[in-house]
Amino acid sequence: MDSNILQKLTSADYLHKNLTALKQEIKGQWWQLTQPNTPDPIFIIGCSRSGTTVTFETLGESNEVVSLGYETPQLWHQLHGPAHNQWHSEAATAEDAQPAHRDAYFKHYYQRLSHGQILDKTCINILRLPYLYQLFPNAKFVYLYRNGRDNISSLMDGWRNNNHFGLNQFLGESPEPVNIEQGEFDQWHFFLPPQWRNYNQSSLAEVCAMQWLTANSLALEAKQIIPAQQWIELKYEQFIAQPVAQISRVCQQLELSFNPQMQQHCEHLSSRPTSMVSGEPEPEKWKKRNYDAIVSIQDTIAPLMQKLGYE
Repeated sequence: MDSNILQKLTSADYLHKNLTALKQEIKGQWWQLTQPNTPDPIFIIGCSRSGTTVTFETLGESNEVVSLGYETPQLWHQLHGPAHNQWHSEAATAEDAQPAHRDAYFKHYYQRLSHGQILDKTCINILRLPYLYQLFPNAKFVYLYRNGRDNISSLMDGWRNNNHFGLNQFLGESPEPVNIEQGEFDQWHFFLPPQWRNYNQSSLAEVCAMQWLTANSLALEAKQIIPAQQWIELKYEQFIAQPVAQISRVCQQLELSFNPQMQQHCEHLSSRPTSMVSGEPEPEKWKKRNYDAIVSIQDTIAPLMQKLGYE
């Protein structure tokens, strides 16, 4: 046997990877045999760049939930995604939900975390709320929303972040040419909304405004069908200004203890950046970063801004 191959087969990383896969396979078989009763998840949802990540990290300090600590778009795509709907979008409806999807979801988490209430944050889930509610009728939803001007500006900054949020890594090449901002972008970023084909030749500001409008409009529609006790709202600006009070309230609504680790996490939010894109939170940051672009779409977003309580 070639010495390089032998060295690879006996390396600690290789052995660890295969041992992990074996353990997950055994746990998966055990889950199928026992079908343990698992509480429905807590989903953190909102438009990308609206504070969902920092909320996920903060609630993840609870010892009453289990979390992978990262997003799982690949899992959701396997259950239902662009490969199943002729690249319509990453959205999913109640009609797309199948009992096997619920089983596959719980099995996936059990293999990696064992038993417990799952805390889940994956940005495409803002497009899938009726689907999630159909699969998990007792799930709770923590909905983040943010001033549209700042949210869209932050989305624009994220699109420019060296394809970190690009979708080709998850979906593969787009079936249609993407020529956003006069060719600066040849792939979609963050999430693929139902109207994406109509915006392949648009400016970045128009694309990000459409993403913000789609995400929050779908959330408000879902709010009408999800029971009030399962729907918790968190306004980004209030969260950043009063993290302890706001997360304590959210925990009370989720029936989770607000523990010292959470409080400490909240207290330190003001001393560290919450954004990998543009640093520390700052009111009306859009005026410094994308002023002309945001002014160009203000009339488009104004009606939904008013619905969300912004002037």
